[in-house]
Formats: sequence, structure tokens, C-alpha cells
Amino acid sequence: MSRTAVMCGIGGWVPPTLVTNADLAARLDTSDEWITTRTGIRQRYVVPPGMSTSDLAVEAGRAALKSADLDSADAVIVATTTPDRTCPATAPTVASRLGLAGVAAFDVAAVCTGFLYALATGAGLVSTGQADRVLVIGADAFSTILDPGDRSTVSVFGDGAGAVVLRPGEATEPGALAGFCLGSDGSLADLITVRAGGSEQRSAGAASPGDEFFSMQGREVFEHAVSKMAVAARTAAERAGWRLDEVDRFVAHQANVRILRAVADQLDLDHSRLVVDLDRVGNTAAASIPLALDHANADGTLRPGDRVVAAAFGGGATWGATTFVWPRLRSI
Repeated sequence: MSRTAVMCGIGGWVPPTLVTNADLAARLDTSDEWITTRTGIRQRYVVPPGMSTSDLAVEAGRAALKSADLDSADAVIVATTTPDRTCPATAPTVASRLGLAGVAAFDVAAVCTGFLYALATGAGLVSTGQADRVLVIGADAFSTILDPGDRSTVSVFGDGAGAVVLRPGEATEPGALAGFCLGSDGSLADLITVRAGGSEQRSAGAASPGDEFFSMQGREVFEHAVSKMAVAARTAAERAGWRLDEVDRFVAHQANVRILRAVADQLDLDHSRLVVDLDRVGNTAAASIPLALDHANADGTLRPGDRVVAAAFGGGATWGATTFVWPRLRSI
């Protein structure tokens, strides 16, 4: 019988520094009403000085392993856009700090779609027999790459990490991953970017002022995010043999609430089926989907047996979706 990757553990973590909309309004030309109306976000958490992406990933990974009643894994995959260093990858550091010395560990970079790309990669390791337990983490400290004076990005992004553990099982089991759909379009690279810091800029010479910060073209991102996530979600459901009206919960990348609702409308899904936690944590990039799953599992929004479609859109441009029946997982 063929092996299928099955989720058996879930965990999430956010850093200790809470930043409310009122806090931002006190130092920027904005207001709680302006932010909430446009994004649905009321607060977010950011790393304090000295804390980095690996710190977030370790905490989420530890919780996911505990949820799965495991103290080891054969591989660690970290999806992130904010690695601790350009070189080396962050995953080996995370694995070492979790006591997983010697295991395969590597990063995946697909911005806000990163977790789904990492999940597909982990599922591949399990299904081909390369690993029996894979820890997949989405972690980002996006506050470290934002222009602190840019209200359009500072109000949206937060820091955090979410993780799942995969094991081999059967395709009919709750938690089994199915229907992956992944895509990209490099011609859209400038929509979501940090221009400085890479070989392109370093080879060309000095960076222009502000190029060290994250930037995005909001209107175009909105349009592509809605269309690409809708197509990916529909394709993933079809590959899993599901009708969209059979889907109980839709967990989209937590970019902003208007995007989530627009994608749901494209799919003819009632907004009540959306899993939303961005009001509490903001857009946490690669952490967004696993963190939303962790919160929904803990508060009962997700129930064992629910049919779930997860979808994301991110820089690259990249997009993706997958499906699973929610298993009974212990919240930590």
C-alpha cells in the first residue's frame, strides 16, 4: 500500500511584544478605524530586540512535537522569508536547538506560500519513504524587514511561527494530505519584494534608499491573490475528489480580511466557513496558515472530520493549495 503523509501534530507561537492599532496610531499617520476597515487587523505581535526567526520556529516546532507525542523527527523544513542569516539556512539551527542533531534540515523560500511549498516537500519525503517523521515549520519575523514609517506595511504584518508534524499513513485517514496544487509566475517578482541584500543588488553596487525594506504593490497584489488562490483552491478540491460545497473550512493565507472574503466569494463559499485569526496576529507570512490552524484547533473552530482547503499567495509570485480532513490533534 502506498504511503501518504498524515498530519499528527500542530503547534504555534507568537513573540511577546503586542502592538495594537492604537499603538501604531500614536506614532504614525493612521487610526484604528483606518487599519481595521482596510485589513480587519486589530493587533499583531513583533519580536523584541535580540529575538529572531529561529527563536519563533523553535517554540512552534517544540509545541508541534509535543502535540504529536514525539521527541524526535527525521527532517526539519523551515519556510521563511526572514532567515536568521543569508547564509546558512535557519533550519539546521532550529533542528539543533530542538535536539535533532544530524537530521536533514533545510529552508524553503516562497514568501507567504512558503508553508504550503514546505508541506508539499515534507509530504514528498514521507510518501517516498525518505523520512518517517517530518517537522514542517512556517516562521517569519517580518517586522525586521519593514520600514517603521510605512503605515501600509507596518499595520499589516506581524511575527510568528506555526508548525505541523507529518507521519506516514493511509490516504483515507483524517489528516492525510491530498490535492496539492502549486504554481508561480516570476514575471510578477516586483509586486512583493525586498530589492536590496541579494546578489542582484550586491553585484550592482550600492542600494537605493529604502531598498532594504519590504515593499508591495497593494492593488495588484490584491487582484492576483484573489484570482490565484481561488483557482488553486478549486483545483486542489477537484484533485481530492471534493465539491466545493462539501468544504467545511477554508483556511487561506491571512493577508487581509477583504482578500479572504473575495476569495470565498469566487468559490461561492459562505464567509462563515472562513478560518480567520488575522485580527489577533496580523499577516504572519509563512506562519500564517499553520498558526491559523493551531488557533482554530485550540478554540474549536476546526473540529475533527471537517473537510479543509488551505490556499496561499505570496511573493515570487507563488501560490498553492491543498486539502485534508482535520484530524483529532492535541493543542499545546
